[in-house]
Amino acid sequence: MTSSVSIPTHDTMLWPTIEALKALGGSGTNQEIVDKLAEFAGYTEEQLSVLHGSGPATEVAYRAAWARTYLKSVGALVNSARSVWALTDLGRSMTQEDMTAIPARVRAMPSTRPRRRTRDESPAPPAAEDTPVAPQPDQDWRDSLLAVVQGMPPAAFERLAQRLLRESGFTKVEVTGRSGDGGIDGIGVLRVNLLSFQVLFQCKRYRGSVPPKEIRDFRGAMVGRTDKGLFITTGNFTRDAVQEATRDGAPPIDLIDGHDLCTLLKDLHLGVNVEQVEQVTVDNSWFSTL
Repeated sequence: MTSSVSIPTHDTMLWPTIEALKALGGSGTNQEIVDKLAEFAGYTEEQLSVLHGSGPATEVAYRAAWARTYLKSVGALVNSARSVWALTDLGRSMTQEDMTAIPARVRAMPSTRPRRRTRDESPAPPAAEDTPVAPQPDQDWRDSLLAVVQGMPPAAFERLAQRLLRESGFTKVEVTGRSGDGGIDGIGVLRVNLLSFQVLFQCKRYRGSVPPKEIRDFRGAMVGRTDKGLFITTGNFTRDAVQEATRDGAPPIDLIDGHDLCTLLKDLHLGVNVEQVEQVTVDNSWFSTL
């Protein structure tokens, strides 16, 4: 049965999608983008409830997916295998007027003519200027990575933490840091099977060690809001800070230090390119058995 409710076309969702991602800090999951897009575009509850075909996807979500595909086709977005979409430099610089030419450009691409999408595709390859450097010893690449991260502006580091959590399975990730908020920088929801947990996080660009006072202050800000906390730093934690994070009788706080942060960025391929090098050796003992 065809719905009589008018649903905006995917062409009209291009600019709201760009705006939604900017508001989300430059990256977002499928649902986060749809929710923010609907908020910005002012879709009614009636429009949002219309199913695509027999469902379960809604018609708005279906058309929003096409809008993201069109934006990706022109290089405005990239997406990971974990269904997290991010603005590229081109996407950030585009204007509402630029959206007008996108549908015709995409439809003229033989490889991107409308087709049924079964799942999100792999991330786009690195840009030419992101040429991988020569292989480095393990600690060397970590030192280089930490130097880059520690040099980021505070707002950019918060967006990095936001992206990291999304890629790790968190949803509804928001950066909320403001003065007088006890150091809480953001909040997210982590779903584990049938249960979901609200997690507050704090992220600090330390070059040294985080003392226990920071952990206590963070826990104090969590009181009455959630039992789950995550503290991310580019430095490390003192032994007393680690003990404070797991102190008996107090809500535990999970800690991610600089070493852990580097590992997560590498495993999630966020700003880190990993090149597998084939090494061939001759097994002399194998030939002696013939």
